[in-house]
Amino acid sequence: MPQYAHVRSLLHKEPSLGSDSGTITELTSADLPLLRRLSIRRTVLAPLGVREPHWHANASELTYCVRGEALVTIFGTEDAFDSFTVTAGQMFFVPSGALHHIENTGQSDAEFISGFTHESPEDFGISAAFGAMTDAVLGNTYGLPSSAFATLRRSTTDTRLGSRRGPADVPLDARRPNLHRFDVEAMAAPIDLPSGSAKTARKQFWPILENISMYSLRVLDEGMREPHWHPVTAEMGYVHEGQARMTVLNPDGSAETYLLRPGDVYFVPRAYPHQIEDVGEGDLHFLVYFDQATPADIGYKASVSGFAHEVLAAAFATTPEAMPRLPFTPLDPLFVDRVNPVDPVS
Repeated sequence: MPQYAHVRSLLHKEPSLGSDSGTITELTSADLPLLRRLSIRRTVLAPLGVREPHWHANASELTYCVRGEALVTIFGTEDAFDSFTVTAGQMFFVPSGALHHIENTGQSDAEFISGFTHESPEDFGISAAFGAMTDAVLGNTYGLPSSAFATLRRSTTDTRLGSRRGPADVPLDARRPNLHRFDVEAMAAPIDLPSGSAKTARKQFWPILENISMYSLRVLDEGMREPHWHPVTAEMGYVHEGQARMTVLNPDGSAETYLLRPGDVYFVPRAYPHQIEDVGEGDLHFLVYFDQATPADIGYKASVSGFAHEVLAAAFATTPEAMPRLPFTPLDPLFVDRVNPVDPVS
């Protein structure tokens, strides 16, 4: 795939880590220099696979379970402890610095897409954290002789992925409601139109969120995500299903158009105009991350309603008579119906 400024493939990128326990594939600013305040990671855990207890020094994590089932445990400050299950369509949030793990509790692979609030997240794993300390220091910490740690494999490089030897120990209360878990696909879509819908994991519905949110966005064959921009919000999208075309306008006046397929990731910086439409068979499903807990946007359709017809004519260096009569729109629709044939796909 050509190395465009705004798009990379996460699905076809070589994993940064792979073993019998699973794979981790990530896109950071090292891969996509345009990234700011957001990055993305795909984790696949095989049955019995475990993402080791770890924390992110400079980023919070917002994760969507694509398939499978897992147990997540989070240990935060003041001994705050949460352990809960997640299944396909559910999400979880981990604040920066909080120790957490994921383990596959099912009989098939479990897949997760994670957004982070930094373009280059820094990870620390419990295995490397132990490896940095001497046997004596660890012994003093746990009230044990230093010899108790002599046979433990020690390294300052994280294990990251491992496997259990037996079935997971899932606590009885792990399926109860939890502040860190959000069932985004079970919610009634706040935006639900014949041309598309958006289920919104944002602070309004999930108060624990800080500096990140995610929309489960679906665009139907007969619809289009209208051209728009986010005044103070960057956007990073992952294509889960379907084939789309996206156009982005850059500040230098260049416009870039991309064909997006499953596994592709795109990034649009704050306030860059962009648009998305379905150009394949079937509907689109995107996981769209934002670097704000409550994102906002300005759409083309409603925005022009704030200006006089003559002002718009002056902006386009034409006469009022030559300007199309754009309809007054009091509120951005987010999605619009497709009333014209799809432009040729090149």
